[in-house]
Amino acid sequence: MKYYIIAGEASGDLHGSNLIKEILKEDNNARIRCWGGDLMQQAGAELVSHYKERAFMGFAEIIKNLSSILKFLDFCKEDIEAFNPDALIFIDNSGFNLRIAKWAKPKGYKTFYYISPQVWASRPGRVETIKNTIDHMYVVLPFVKPFYEKYDYEVDYVGHPLIDAIQNQKNIDEPTFRKENNLDHKPIIALLPGSRKQEITKMLTGMLSIVDDFPDYQFVIAGAPSQDYAFYEKFIINKNIKFITNKTYDLLKIATAALVTSGTATLETALFKVPEVVCYKGSWLSYQIAKRIITLKYISLVNLVMDEEVVTELIQDDFNYKNIKKELTKILEPNYRKTLLTKYDVLEEKLGGVGASKKTAELIVAELKK
Repeated sequence: MKYYIIAGEASGDLHGSNLIKEILKEDNNARIRCWGGDLMQQAGAELVSHYKERAFMGFAEIIKNLSSILKFLDFCKEDIEAFNPDALIFIDNSGFNLRIAKWAKPKGYKTFYYISPQVWASRPGRVETIKNTIDHMYVVLPFVKPFYEKYDYEVDYVGHPLIDAIQNQKNIDEPTFRKENNLDHKPIIALLPGSRKQEITKMLTGMLSIVDDFPDYQFVIAGAPSQDYAFYEKFIINKNIKFITNKTYDLLKIATAALVTSGTATLETALFKVPEVVCYKGSWLSYQIAKRIITLKYISLVNLVMDEEVVTELIQDDFNYKNIKKELTKILEPNYRKTLLTKYDVLEEKLGGVGASKKTAELIVAELKK
């Protein structure tokens, strides 16, 4: 059978790659075409478009690049029709994927969604669009299934694929890793500023403002695979700031603490049992729009899953030198760290254990065989 998978960012590429591996185990004759990244291509899919080409973030940035986005949508539709897949699988990336789904469903394509759009965070009216355009939804957060039930839409909770992705990581030799990446003996504060240029610029400026206040630690920027070192170079202003790229999981294995931009990385950091401060600062316009449509108490997935403030969130004006220094100092304190790590253990239990990619692949292939 033929599968067409669409993902729009680095996390979607990771989870898409693991889904592809499991589909190939379930369907020996599978042919897979994708919009994604290097990992999905390496897993066995034919790559049509790389997510780096479509890395637009925020309301203002999307409006600015609207003509390019419309061209991508038209090309995607043409390519789907040419490939004529048995299954059209969407991964997160709702702005793009729901538009394709609206077009695809009336044409008779079987539609599957892996990792629900965040309709539970804002614009719940989109649930009707999902009900009308998506045949099967596979959700990865425990509170999302009961959310959809309120709208009379049955979904499958498969557990979170990050647990699989993290458990599949090989152990590293820490002394060798430090030597290969020019890291000294000091404990590490990992900086995860996001993946898009405008996001990284805003976040790193704040994160690095407190470097001189923690001379006994080294700060290591986790470079995104979508950006070149030349972009980060201007931020590396003293010898206590180091940089590695495309090795975020290895970095988290040995980090003492982390400053993390809100997103999937907050959950990844917690599952690696690294105390963290969650940070976010958008453009003024994007923030003003977002705060009017997002109805959640928290922005980090850690706090949302736990339904309590486990990790501190520094959002917009609260993301400043004074608060960053205060909260980083707090998570370096031994007793506070112990309490936080206990909460992380509970978080992992709530996320449902291993096997999300396998369960999703089995459900999709079984549905196609009916």
